[in-house]
Amino acid sequence: MATLSPVLKQATPVLAARGEGVYVYDEAGRAHLDFTAGIGVTSTGHCHPRVVEAAQRQVATLVHGQYTTVMHRPLLTLTERLGEVLPAGLDSLFYVNSGSEAVEAAMRLARQATGRPNIVVFQGSFHGRTIGAASLTTSASKYRSGFGPLMPGVAIAPFPDAFHYGWDEETATRFALRELDQVLATVSAPADTAAFFVEPVLGEGGYVPANTTFLRGLRERADRHGILLVLDEVQTGFGRTGMFWGHEHFAGRPDIVVTAKGLASGFPLSAIAAPTALMEKAWPGSQGGTYGGNAVACAAAIATLDVIQDEKLVENAAERGKELLAGLREVAARHAPGSGPGIGDVRGLGLMAGSEFVTAEGEPDGATASRVQAAASRRGLLLLTCGAQGQVVRMIPPLVVTADQVREGLGLWAEAVAETLP
Repeated sequence: MATLSPVLKQATPVLAARGEGVYVYDEAGRAHLDFTAGIGVTSTGHCHPRVVEAAQRQVATLVHGQYTTVMHRPLLTLTERLGEVLPAGLDSLFYVNSGSEAVEAAMRLARQATGRPNIVVFQGSFHGRTIGAASLTTSASKYRSGFGPLMPGVAIAPFPDAFHYGWDEETATRFALRELDQVLATVSAPADTAAFFVEPVLGEGGYVPANTTFLRGLRERADRHGILLVLDEVQTGFGRTGMFWGHEHFAGRPDIVVTAKGLASGFPLSAIAAPTALMEKAWPGSQGGTYGGNAVACAAAIATLDVIQDEKLVENAAERGKELLAGLREVAARHAPGSGPGIGDVRGLGLMAGSEFVTAEGEPDGATASRVQAAASRRGLLLLTCGAQGQVVRMIPPLVVTADQVREGLGLWAEAVAETLP
């Protein structure tokens, strides 16, 4: 009898039978408020009727049109539609299946276009689990351990994580940029550096937003040294943060954008976008793949864009995100660390919110975060943890979440925290 790998550990005990909107239903018919969205994937909610209809229609006509063999209309239409929402100047797209693959494609393009070997990433980053993407990942050692040596040519600079350092944001940002300059002076010379890879909000690293000064500092150094700025929008893109792209909060100006997760509402699809003049510097044969740009996934992505625009889901993410963060901060104020553990920080953007648990001494407290997450699950609120020690409980509801559902989630969260931190 075959079984799943024992290394695959479920965050919740739910055996899902179906999903609808913001809810997942188990085989007993119990509803669970899904504030994980499949790790930020079901942007339009579970089984949005328009996405389902588009996928069903496409399945009946063409499932797989391998896009270096034949072309298909959903891929062309999606490319045209993405051109309407991509950052200015990023007018060329390459499609693959997952965030890791897209990161690898962006890294390959950056190295081939510049002729330089090195990549600079930032502490707390998560860019994927494949060998190249894992080499760029610093959010936790579990993503890098046990299969080294990893890919060479990666340098790590600090991210302006003010809570981690115990500083204000200005001090943390000044430190991060100064240390980046030190990396360029001592580890990876500008002439050897192909790209900076950065998330507008650290995902697995603990839901830590960047800021305008930091991204402008990266842009200035990239321009000065001929380095490419790659923004990993796998988790932050497609309205998640209350703007279509996370970097828009900070006046970011990328050379390459990486997108996946919410792009197709649950179907495997990812992409990189760059100016045509940059994309054409990729070497012949360096871009391709059997399943990239799958016709059904592209049809679902087109429907996803329609739903996001017609139902004003970016605006909804902004408004519901304000309510969510305000409610989380109220709970945190009642459970600040003192003689015992508590919630030390609440942060995020839009519908990407994290509560960081710390010990009485202010150290990351993954054990307490895990207990609260489990208590929430028992009440029917599905959540995930993140952070290097698993100390952050994150909320990533679908962008269709309503004000009533945010209140429902916050009520269940308050009960779970009160049970664990009386």
